[in-house]
Amino acid sequence: MLAQESADLPDLIVLDIGMPELDGLEVCRELRRSSQMPILFLSSRDEEIDRIVGLEIGGDDYLTKPFSPRELVARVKAILKRAAPATSSGVPIKLWQRGGLHMDLEAYTTHWGDEPLALTLTEFLLLATLLRHPEKVYGRENLMDAVYGDVTVSDRTIDSHIRRVRQKFAERGALHIVDTVYGVGYKLGSCEP
Repeated sequence: MLAQESADLPDLIVLDIGMPELDGLEVCRELRRSSQMPILFLSSRDEEIDRIVGLEIGGDDYLTKPFSPRELVARVKAILKRAAPATSSGVPIKLWQRGGLHMDLEAYTTHWGDEPLALTLTEFLLLATLLRHPEKVYGRENLMDAVYGDVTVSDRTIDSHIRRVRQKFAERGALHIVDTVYGVGYKLGSCEP
């Protein structure tokens, strides 16, 4: 069922228990045979036993209908925060790298090779989003959500930030930091000089 490459897999699955053709509980059981991907159940079943079954078969959270979209977003964020990559010691990974690009997610620092590179917070968050899944192509909407959250900005604002990030890295000899996938969006480049 999950034969795709890991770069194509979502970070979290929101799964309705009462789907028309499939039982959400059975889908969860199937997913758990090969994946530990976080699962949030949605259901109109609000009995305690239903919630317990959902959590015992592998769900990470259970939300009953009707629900507030804000609560759904808060629960998704909480699950993703808990599911952040961790080292074997349980300490979250704070250093990400690809090619000559190195980012420290706790210190908010960026290096190209051994040289520090000054980025604004927005540029840092944009680049960290691309680095999190380097093969994934992000549309402007996805990047705006990752960088700005609920703040409304023009979708062309992302283009301006991408242009500035590219310029800062080009000044250091890095010409392939962000690639454009025409008609779709952006993805992390090879990060090679």
